[in-house]
Amino acid sequence: MQRKTNPWRKVAAATIAAGVVGALVVGCGGGSSDEQTTLGKNDTLSITTFGDFGYTDLIADWNANPESPFKVKETKIAQWDTWKQTLTSNLQAGTGLTDVVAIEGDAMPQFLTEGASEQFADLTDPALDNRWVSYKYKDGQTADGKQIGYPTDAGPEAICYRADLFGKAGFPTDRAEVAKMFGTWDGYFDAGQKFVAKVPATKWYDSSGSIAQAMLNQVEYPFQTKDNTVNVDNQGLKDVYATVAKFSPTLSTRAVQWSDDWKANFTNNGFATMPCPGWMFANIKESAPEVKGWDIANAFPGGGGNWGGSFLAVPTQSQHQEQAKQFANWLTDAKQEIGAFENAGAYPANIAAEEELSKTNTPDPYFADAPTAQILADRAKAVPVGVPYKGDKYSDILGLFQTAIQRVDEGQAPAASWDTFTQAVGNLD
Repeated sequence: MQRKTNPWRKVAAATIAAGVVGALVVGCGGGSSDEQTTLGKNDTLSITTFGDFGYTDLIADWNANPESPFKVKETKIAQWDTWKQTLTSNLQAGTGLTDVVAIEGDAMPQFLTEGASEQFADLTDPALDNRWVSYKYKDGQTADGKQIGYPTDAGPEAICYRADLFGKAGFPTDRAEVAKMFGTWDGYFDAGQKFVAKVPATKWYDSSGSIAQAMLNQVEYPFQTKDNTVNVDNQGLKDVYATVAKFSPTLSTRAVQWSDDWKANFTNNGFATMPCPGWMFANIKESAPEVKGWDIANAFPGGGGNWGGSFLAVPTQSQHQEQAKQFANWLTDAKQEIGAFENAGAYPANIAAEEELSKTNTPDPYFADAPTAQILADRAKAVPVGVPYKGDKYSDILGLFQTAIQRVDEGQAPAASWDTFTQAVGNLD
């Protein structure tokens, strides 16, 4: 199962994504549906998500409730990249979309631009202004204040680790002691070098891509300046690239994240640590249901970082926009976001849901009874607001950057791969 977008987008996928804004602006004339109708109890509202948002049981409860004003049918697309292509083409065509659509967080800036945002209903509701953590709420809002997305979840990151493999290396295994090793990136990589010297058959982390993403999440302006000028010739981005390329041969599995090789490494002791937003928990459990030894450290190198977090939006194509807003509102209220976390590990962006989970603090037996909700709540507090800045080309350039990292994993010289990356960025519209 893949909860979030595949960080290893191929160049073709990035090229398709690069045309999103232009295509939507061209197609914006025919997007709105003036024929609004009201659904009855036996009529069906439609929603499309990608990966696993944890909605299956929630929608079943809605449909079983005799007080529900309409029925709901969810369509699940396996991966964001696949869904993004359909979403983009149907927005351009002005037809074909469901009443509610899910949008991946890194791609949201492209849909907030003038022209593109006109394809979505305005979800602004002053009564909801304090429902979500500010750094996610604002991410679904245009520059002039139009709310086109309700946040479903956030992605505060901790570090998941194999305590059994740590013991094999003579490392501490208690999560409080392990957390002390992960205060800085230098400390994290230093521990990794010591680990692979002790356990040479196991790499330190799951993929170069996940580490690159985790470090990028702490760079204030990784790809664009605040006025959306593209600038990949900045020290923060160069430092991430140089660091990941340096440790690729020794600490990384060099597997492409979400690939069969990556999944196999969960069950063959292929790696010992990985960056862990809440939605990653379900991926670990599904990839390695019988593996014992996983635990979670309440720490993240460099302080905090947020990876992921999606939105629900209502296309203006929908003929049931008011009821679509009603259902998107319901799914992102506290009780439902708690349910999504329990079902799929999607850590709530809803403030009341976060507070409730911290109070109950249910231990997770798979992760050695770790208090996962409390750990993620602590990690959420460490996330800097507005970092990284995500301009309108963030998702496109991220795909190209991660492909550059993949080329290094495959043996290309870092300097040559960097040159290819900068050339590709220069070719973006």
